[in-house]
Amino acid sequence: MTPETLARTPLHALHLELGARMVPFAGYEMPVQYPPGILKEHLHCRDQAGLFDVSHMGQIVLRGAGAAAALESLVPVDIRDLPVGLQRYALFTDDNGGILDDLMVARLDEDSLFLVVNAACKEQDLAHLRRHLSGQCEIESLFESRALLALQGLKAVDVLARLTPSVAQMTFMRFARVELLGIDCFVSRSGYTGEDGFEISVPVEHAEKLARALLAEPEVQAIGLGARDSLRLEAGLCLYGHDMNTATTPVEASLQWAISKVRREGGARAGGFPGAQRIFAQQREGVARKRVGLLPLERVPVREGAEIVDADGTPIGQVTSGGFGPSLGAPVAMGYLDSAHSALDTPVWAIVRGKRVAMKVARTPFVAQRYYRG
Repeated sequence: MTPETLARTPLHALHLELGARMVPFAGYEMPVQYPPGILKEHLHCRDQAGLFDVSHMGQIVLRGAGAAAALESLVPVDIRDLPVGLQRYALFTDDNGGILDDLMVARLDEDSLFLVVNAACKEQDLAHLRRHLSGQCEIESLFESRALLALQGLKAVDVLARLTPSVAQMTFMRFARVELLGIDCFVSRSGYTGEDGFEISVPVEHAEKLARALLAEPEVQAIGLGARDSLRLEAGLCLYGHDMNTATTPVEASLQWAISKVRREGGARAGGFPGAQRIFAQQREGVARKRVGLLPLERVPVREGAEIVDADGTPIGQVTSGGFGPSLGAPVAMGYLDSAHSALDTPVWAIVRGKRVAMKVARTPFVAQRYYRG
């Protein structure tokens, strides 16, 4: 895509004003970093608060008495029992158990659900919902009408509570309608950094006003996609299209926790979602490969696509995400390994520019998550 054909978020002019370096991402022109650079942005988010423009993500509302039951037919997650004011992580699966996308689902009220889906998948996700759920509930796209901001970091709650004190009482994965600067917003206490923080859905016409107000607070700095990626990698969080896709199931992706107990084999509402039987078989019998954390034992970043081999040089897997972890001061990675080599501390080697780099299988997250659970 050319710069002329890339979409822009409502904060595009603000990014340029702040000196952002813009790059193509998921069909949008997005800020990858600002003048301080990725390393400083990453550490600032950990220590203070960072503001991310994630307006390229897709926002969708499902309405109707049957909306929760309808959505359950597409995801292995308990939606019917989701209380008003809470959200859950969910997965769209296909008939073979592959992952079509991952998403967040919040209960707006008894008959309404609010969904946030990945930018690169949002059009196909919307089509998927309409193809399967039309006639069962109303499906409203908010792609053009709402922006999305993420305020993340240790001091995020202090900043947002200055605008609305009630957010300090929210705990991880809580969701609420909140008025900020007189603007009607949807706010969840969640994010994609492993830090405490909030995601804020705001009407597009008010997005810049709210962003400028947050950036005016002394703790807040604009953060680009570069630091967003290194933060989520340290937190052990998957990136769709890299660490999971239609060729991977939730079991292979080490996301079994995202299959609600009530939807699992033997549960009260077992199955009923695409690919359930294959997923259940994998849960019973195991899988040939699985996603693991990887720690390089040398100061050499191991990037996506690097082949992983055993001591004999036999290929046993591939890196799907990798880079430098600023909080650790060392490289980190995730990837898929043959299950026989997936135990913690197993020595493996990545092939980087034709040379072997020693690694070991490691537990994720690499940096402790600091979500506020009360």
